Amino acid sequence: MTETKATCCYCGIGCGVLIQSEGQQVLGVRGDPAHPANFGRLCSKGSTLHLSANSLVQQQVRALYPEMRGSRGEPRLRSDWDTVLQHLAGQFARTLRQHGPDSVGFYISGQLLTEDYYVFNKLAKGLIGTNNIDSNSRLCMSSAVAGYKQTLGADAPPACYEDIALAEVIFIVGSNTAYAHPILYRRIEDARLANPNLKVIAVDPRRTDTAREADLHLAIQPGTDVALFNGMLHICLWEELVDGAYIAAHTEGFAELKQTVRDYTPAYVAQTCGITEADLLQAARWFGQSKATLSLYCQGLNQSASGTAKNAALINLHLATHQIGKPGAGPFSLTGQPNAMGGREVGGMANLLSGHRDLANAAHRAEVAALWGVPEVPAAPGKTAVEMFEAVRLGEIKILWIVCTNPAQSLPEQNLIRAALEKAELVIVQEAYASTATVPYADVLLPATTWAEKSGTVTNSERRISRVNAALEQPGECRHDWEIATAFARKLEALLEKPATLFPYDTPEQVWNEHRASTRGRDLDITGLSYAILENQGPQQWPYPEGAAGGKQRLYEDGVFATANGRARFVNTAYQPVKDAVDARYPFALNTGRLRDQWHGMSRSGTVPQLFAHVAEPAIAMARSDMERRFLNSGDLVHVTSRRGSQILPVQESDEQRAGQVFIPMHWGEEFLSGRGHGGQASYGVNTLTSPALDPSSRQPELKAAAVKILKAELPWRFLAFGWVPQEQAWRLQQALRPLLREFAYASCTPFGREKTGILLRAADDYAAAPELLQKIETLFGIHGAEVLRYDDARRGNARHILVKNGALAAVSLAGDISAESWLKAYLLEQEPVAKLGRLLLMPSTSAPQGFKPRGKVVCSCLNVADTEIKATLAKLDGSADQLLAGLQTRLKCGTNCGSCVPEIKKMILFRDGVPA
Repeated sequence: MTETKATCCYCGIGCGVLIQSEGQQVLGVRGDPAHPANFGRLCSKGSTLHLSANSLVQQQVRALYPEMRGSRGEPRLRSDWDTVLQHLAGQFARTLRQHGPDSVGFYISGQLLTEDYYVFNKLAKGLIGTNNIDSNSRLCMSSAVAGYKQTLGADAPPACYEDIALAEVIFIVGSNTAYAHPILYRRIEDARLANPNLKVIAVDPRRTDTAREADLHLAIQPGTDVALFNGMLHICLWEELVDGAYIAAHTEGFAELKQTVRDYTPAYVAQTCGITEADLLQAARWFGQSKATLSLYCQGLNQSASGTAKNAALINLHLATHQIGKPGAGPFSLTGQPNAMGGREVGGMANLLSGHRDLANAAHRAEVAALWGVPEVPAAPGKTAVEMFEAVRLGEIKILWIVCTNPAQSLPEQNLIRAALEKAELVIVQEAYASTATVPYADVLLPATTWAEKSGTVTNSERRISRVNAALEQPGECRHDWEIATAFARKLEALLEKPATLFPYDTPEQVWNEHRASTRGRDLDITGLSYAILENQGPQQWPYPEGAAGGKQRLYEDGVFATANGRARFVNTAYQPVKDAVDARYPFALNTGRLRDQWHGMSRSGTVPQLFAHVAEPAIAMARSDMERRFLNSGDLVHVTSRRGSQILPVQESDEQRAGQVFIPMHWGEEFLSGRGHGGQASYGVNTLTSPALDPSSRQPELKAAAVKILKAELPWRFLAFGWVPQEQAWRLQQALRPLLREFAYASCTPFGREKTGILLRAADDYAAAPELLQKIETLFGIHGAEVLRYDDARRGNARHILVKNGALAAVSLAGDISAESWLKAYLLEQEPVAKLGRLLLMPSTSAPQGFKPRGKVVCSCLNVADTEIKATLAKLDGSADQLLAGLQTRLKCGTNCGSCVPEIKKMILFRDGVPA
């Protein structure tokens, strides 16, 4: 077995991993103890990366060969690289001649390596001559970029991870850090243990695990962040907590902002935000009085039609109180994707250029043109993510090239997105996973390498560049993303009769060296870095200019900012209500966010069944009072309808929600959640509902807030099928089931299991489904033949079919009355022997057999510890909350591996007797 250094491919913390492999098999992963981002720690997602790289999984979900179809409606057929790339080059050349360079568009990804990003950016802006290249980072980080640039002059998070241990106040805004960035949250836990005086403030409409553990939770109304920050600044001014000398020496524009925030009185802000004046005053005083306040923020600020203003208003607060440019302080944007930062560095977005240059700046365009050896870089702004798909739908963009992202799951207003994909003359999907919802729209499928197969660099949230090394050879005929773009570019150059290639690359290091040259003299200057330094000395932070001994840990310590005059700029921000506001027709505010053990569209994490143990199926979370007023019980199906579409979901009672607010995890797309929808209208998961309203500065869509109405779905007939599946067939079964889900009004399909793999399909309708459809599903699950026990009541539409193998349940199908699910699924999971049950298996009983107790919900995914075991052990323990946690960890080991479940265990301790201890 060999170990290869790489990084985790999930969130932007950039954890180092050691890939344990033998030949072409990944056998395991462990955290790299030498990597400064995580020092050996991994979260529940990162610690299961090896399971997503399992060869049996890869054979079923991976795109391994180039595919192409002759015309729409025909199936794609396997082809070869030369034929496909020559075909694409010909199509591009013809389209460019007929319609011009802006008739094509590239939609790329923050999961690409920096080298991949650089080549695609050069291909679009340097060779083709269009700025129609944007990234899915537009969906998560563009408001942070705009906020930093408007205030500090450059897209550069000024703080570092070490500041967490040095802070006196940590201000977490719009981030469920415990779920979204678990390894960073472990640092917060460590800091609180080391410094009992450390205060944590959490700003979030939901009472998440992060908010529950904070010293102060400001449960503001969705979208009122600017009012909150302006109100806190108002109090800091009134109580003389601002640093006038710092403002005078290092900033500009404060007078105008001061006039604006005069109107943000505590009474007005408390009423607007839906919090108490006392909590507002406490937050402002802690923030301003602290010697070091560190803000951590993520999508709650960014995914908004006023996201840039929210970012700028928070940075205003830091500048006014001098909570920046010193240890333990600063506005620290937490990146959502593993290399969103690297993509921003190379200018891989519609409004940016290499080396943090601005497309609108003629001098910047000239610098990049000279570096690339082209006459010019186009000046016309490119289409950003949502705008690009609208341009495709309108026929302005003819060819769309999608790389390493899944817009048929992740973009808002899915009906628009899918109409665009249908309208495009040519859709190219460059992808590692053939199982995503976007792949069926591809006219050409280009198989790309993925984690454990790639070599290059990534940059994490604290500006730290890490080397990524390949542990495996490229499977099938997969190629690296930069390699595909380079090969295509050379063929296009030949058709366009270019005298010399702009793409002389044979290795990723050659690409990176050119990127490095583009940063000379810029705020992110890395001319002192090399692959060799990254290999020998480990990950390094930028800037790291030529001649430097190392990277810079934190920025602006000298009070000099990256603006023309060196002064930071206060932005005069004013609160604007959410655009898609609630009203009498749409009375609920929908929020979206992350699950603890899943990531983005689940194309990778969704191949690991044990990651579904914590949250097994889609649901919408709702406050108990709202459910009671609508006579809803947990598990009931409801129509969730926005101004754009409708999705049926089970409702789930949650103590995290305020009345009038509901929550759906962002991960549930068509791959796992489907159905005919309301009135036969197609539904594609959560983003059927979300709003495409754009921030005027960042062009980031409002994915966080949408107004919805909720009505009980009268679907009396239910169907359920679940069972163990050979691992080499599990994900093919999901693929086979996906089109059948559309036959029901509501349907979901998710994996489960640990040592074994199971698949669960749940469906509902207003009438019993055709027997032929149910038989087809049962056959896919293997429920046929002499080993199947059968009970059928055709008159009532009830059926129970049970496959028994080796004395245990292997698969179950329930139609009509599915109440026995409550124990049958648990019986299957526990592999309990069924011989002793006899006819009980077919009796319409909702009660589990005597002596059998289902384990319940898994809390600790790493060590497979369920809530029933935690509760039973808690009943035997006494002591303080810390002692109870230590006792649980000693006896059950829960929370001792990655620690991601510790906040939930603490919640169980707090409420072990039904009320807070």
